[in-house]
Amino acid sequence: MVNVVRRRSALRRAALVLAGVLAAGAVATAAPASASSPSLTPPQGAMTVAMGRPTPPAPSTSVGTGGAVSSVDASASAVGLEVLRDGGNAVDAAVATAAALGVTEPYSAGIGGGGYFVYFDATTGEVTTIDGRETAPAGMPTDAFIDPATGTPYPFANAVSSGLSVGVPGTLATWEAALDRFGTESLRDMLKPATLLATRGFTVDETFRKQTLDNEARFRAFPDTAELFLPGGEAPEVGSIFKNLDLARTLRLIALRGTDAFYEGELAAEMADIVQEPRIDRAVSSLPAMPGFMTTDDLAAYEVLEQAPTHVEYRGLDVYGIAPSSSGGTTVGESLNILENHDLASAETGQALHLFFESTARAFADRNAYVGDPAFVDVPTEILLSQDFADARNCTINPLQASPKPVPAGALDAAGCDAVALDAAEGAENLSTTHLSVVDQWGNAVAYTLTIESTGGSAMTVPDRGFLLNNELTDFNFVPNPADPNTVEPGKRPRSSMSPTIVLDGGEVRYVLGSPGGATIITTVVQILMNRIDLGMTLPEAVAAPRASQRNSTTTPGAITTPAEAAFIAAYADDLAPYGQSLTAVAAPGTSASEIGAAAAIEVDASGLMTAVAEPVRRGGGTGLVVEPAP
Repeated sequence: MVNVVRRRSALRRAALVLAGVLAAGAVATAAPASASSPSLTPPQGAMTVAMGRPTPPAPSTSVGTGGAVSSVDASASAVGLEVLRDGGNAVDAAVATAAALGVTEPYSAGIGGGGYFVYFDATTGEVTTIDGRETAPAGMPTDAFIDPATGTPYPFANAVSSGLSVGVPGTLATWEAALDRFGTESLRDMLKPATLLATRGFTVDETFRKQTLDNEARFRAFPDTAELFLPGGEAPEVGSIFKNLDLARTLRLIALRGTDAFYEGELAAEMADIVQEPRIDRAVSSLPAMPGFMTTDDLAAYEVLEQAPTHVEYRGLDVYGIAPSSSGGTTVGESLNILENHDLASAETGQALHLFFESTARAFADRNAYVGDPAFVDVPTEILLSQDFADARNCTINPLQASPKPVPAGALDAAGCDAVALDAAEGAENLSTTHLSVVDQWGNAVAYTLTIESTGGSAMTVPDRGFLLNNELTDFNFVPNPADPNTVEPGKRPRSSMSPTIVLDGGEVRYVLGSPGGATIITTVVQILMNRIDLGMTLPEAVAAPRASQRNSTTTPGAITTPAEAAFIAAYADDLAPYGQSLTAVAAPGTSASEIGAAAAIEVDASGLMTAVAEPVRRGGGTGLVVEPAP
């Protein structure tokens, strides 16, 4: 069942004022769950900032009680922790953390984007999701990504940096809906820490500078973006303080007037104007910066969807995720259902990884063939999540030999090992997203993945407003095809791979996790669960372990190759070779593209002890914090 959640036209009830934000050094530290893994320590020389004040390096893993927060950023995690300490619940902390990530991770998240919110209510035992995915404007034609001059699709790089790529943002509506439905605090108060962070600034780290440099040409093309993110004409130096006073003013406006200040009025008109008439400096850029279709009517009409989660059982645990429009829940679920047929704990390492690759390849084949926005496509969600369907897909796997890729999608009425070959493109979903996980003292939990799509989104900043607009519509497949579940249609949500996931054990939260990474999000979530549940790793080890991502695609049809991190190749290439599995590096070592994902996860054991885990190295390292650190 899907419920349309309409935005309020009046401010939410008054709530307690968040007392202060973050004192310098208010970072909980604790020993990691496994001291045996050297990868669990923060990167050398890591330095975080709490509202512009330096603090010691933050831990990637903390263990304790009373609540936990994990995200890619130390300041954002600390904001969420402070909300939990002040008596807020998991939803309150998740919204405050997400707002802070919009300040410190502006190239990955922010109010110009969207995402998916999964909530577990410990009192009712129910899991609910909020689909805050961006939508295509009502006036967007199905051939919007076809160049009329050539009759062929626009190059992806051109489509991204344009008004054409911008979908109607859903992030603020998600925060409002989550707080209204499940929170205890007001949106006004949950925006205060982020507002203060934007005002006082944060210390630029190597990741922020590198992301800026990677997008420097695009940012220079748009004067408003260059003014904000290239101050003085240069990327901010590592160690400098980056302030975003325009964003602080925008957040204050929203706090005062509610989400109407974003979806209606002057700000909405400014967003629509930028999309329809991109402000590009033709003297410094040859980007075509095609105009887009978003209007003020599209913004005023935006609504999030509250709907049931996906659900599968894996090794006696209940795994909940996000249903379509995202493909995350169905593809993670199908992968796990296929793996349910195999005793991975007893298998040799090479065979366990071989089965992991073959399972995700088949799940991706079915994802590409069948999953899209269910408001426009008849998505066979129940079949894709059924154990019978997974069993039929499993019997196409040779446990001792890799299949040539791409493998065909499964027939929905398949019996035994019957399958039908269906042609489906992988799509061009990008990598820059962010994820946060929260558990509160009452056992409520949130897994929330949010994004503006590519690193830097569309590269277009709303003038004097301090935030980038998304490029989510490039997640559609560009070539119109009535048989393609992810073809462009007016009002449609593009298919996503975001996979916020909550795992319950006997009705109580056990794991909360998710990751950025485009289509690799799905394989990252599956691999972390497999590492933890089947392969005997602790959660910190499962997150830190090297990754590979088999998504049923290959540059040479019929080949067998899987993109992998360099550390994965070094560790497992020899183990996988007997199974016919070959590996290829995802990118040159030392680049951000050489990493797969940047997970944020929490484990709650049977005694209630919480382990908050973030990446120790990937994306500069993240931060997991607990309210009451264990001795």
